[in-house]
Amino acid sequence: MHLGNDLGQLTYCLNIHPTQTWGAVREALLGPLKRVHQAVAPEAPFGVGLRLSAQALEELRDPDARAELKAIMTRENYRLVSMNGFPFGPFHGVPVKQAVYQPDWKRRARLDYTCWLADLMVELAAPGDTLSLSTVPGTFRPLGVGSEAPMAENLIKAVAHCVWLAHETDVVIALALEPEPHCFLETIEDTLAFFKTYLFSDQAAETLAALTGLSVFEATAALPRHLGLCYDVCHAAVEYEDPAGSLVALQEAGIPIHKLQLSTALRVPSLDAAARERLAEFCEPTYLHQVVAKTPNGLARYADLPEALEDPERQDGEEWRVHFHVPIFVAEIPPFGTTRDFLSEILALHRARPISQHLEVETYTWQALPERLRDTSVEMAVARELNWVRKQLGVHAGEALASG
Repeated sequence: MHLGNDLGQLTYCLNIHPTQTWGAVREALLGPLKRVHQAVAPEAPFGVGLRLSAQALEELRDPDARAELKAIMTRENYRLVSMNGFPFGPFHGVPVKQAVYQPDWKRRARLDYTCWLADLMVELAAPGDTLSLSTVPGTFRPLGVGSEAPMAENLIKAVAHCVWLAHETDVVIALALEPEPHCFLETIEDTLAFFKTYLFSDQAAETLAALTGLSVFEATAALPRHLGLCYDVCHAAVEYEDPAGSLVALQEAGIPIHKLQLSTALRVPSLDAAARERLAEFCEPTYLHQVVAKTPNGLARYADLPEALEDPERQDGEEWRVHFHVPIFVAEIPPFGTTRDFLSEILALHRARPISQHLEVETYTWQALPERLRDTSVEMAVARELNWVRKQLGVHAGEALASG
């Protein structure tokens, strides 16, 4: 939904629902998404943060399936805002863990999948639209050494495809790399270095010019229009980033935030035996739950929560932040906290000076939460999250409807 006052569009990511097949996507659009729409903005167009696996995308090559998707979007008054092109394969009901980063940006399959998503997005858009397409932060960190050049090459090829689409359709697709703990792009520092050296360099502009027929000057301008970041607030908080400082650093480097993903993490203020015991219920088999511990010697990083819990070097009194997306309206999950204060600060900064035109709530771990924390339906939880964001931004429901 449009928030007005240049605050952009607010949606939520459909990766919270099973969307592995076209049939499952259809069910999400006509079931939970429809109920969220009715709960928060029934009279206004509702922006959609779509997620399509490679399997669903392949099924949508069928003209009848594609036509049905378009008909649903029109009939239900949905408007595509963003696409989550991060998870290529299954994302619910099976162990995902580090497989979620594959194929990574070294692989042709990642490039093809991203370009096919972009092709579908322009079919669902209106001329003049700008849509964001979030994607993996290069690769899983252990696989990133020496992979910078091939990943950059494929990313520039994807940008070239988006440049061509914009020329043909007047729809701008903006690729948004999503830094994440224990990934090739993990911190803002990592991101600044990669963009400066590989993605927004003179060589990148020359390569894009050669691929598209643009002048080098035009290609230099096209790069940030079609390539930037998905700033996931949970991920930044887990990394103990400075909210305001990280945004300033990106702005000064000319790296746009094409999507602001609104999410919070689990926070352990002070590790002790009781905290270790209660953390065990968050050790679940589906997703990676990276941990960053603040120790007297600096930050200690772990690829998954069980690994952190098993490390004998971890000491009582440390603060831990765990990459486990929790509902953003929750400030505490006793005996733990959350990183909601970090999100509140980001939203306050956005309210004062808009950060991105696409705001997307993403609490995809809903089904992985301990049962005691799932005391309502997923639709009502999402609606509550969206309303919490509107309140933080000082936007009343009526204002959002009028803007829609």
